[in-house]
Amino acid sequence: MIDTTDRAILGILAADARISLKDLARRIGMSSPSTSERLRRLKERGVIRGYSVDIDPEALGFQLQAIVRIRPLPGHLRAVQALMQAIPEISECDKVTGEDCFIARMHVRSIAQLDEILDLITDKAETNTSIIKASVIGRRAPPLGVTA
Repeated sequence: MIDTTDRAILGILAADARISLKDLARRIGMSSPSTSERLRRLKERGVIRGYSVDIDPEALGFQLQAIVRIRPLPGHLRAVQALMQAIPEISECDKVTGEDCFIARMHVRSIAQLDEILDLITDKAETNTSIIKASVIGRRAPPLGVTA
């Protein structure tokens, strides 16, 4: 069960995963050893899956982002999945219900590069691509204040 202290820890870490243990403990009003134990339990239970760095794709030359809906042709589901896993420009991909099987997020340097990548996929799947103009809401944690 996640209590209010765990939710406070998660909220603080969601805002700044690099916060020191001492500062985290101070902000939640607990000792460092108690806070450390809370973190250990949250990790063991799989609530905290890891810590990551947020890299700006544009700083690396990836000027465009695209969302690609992918519908494998009959008999090509596994081949399409393996192909997508091998394309480093695909940064995320979800298997979904509905008309499409996959929705992928892709970072590319140009429209020409996007076309090259889509050409790899289109002999095994139908695609529908949207260029991202702006991200209105970036990746964020699920609501932490809501209790079940």
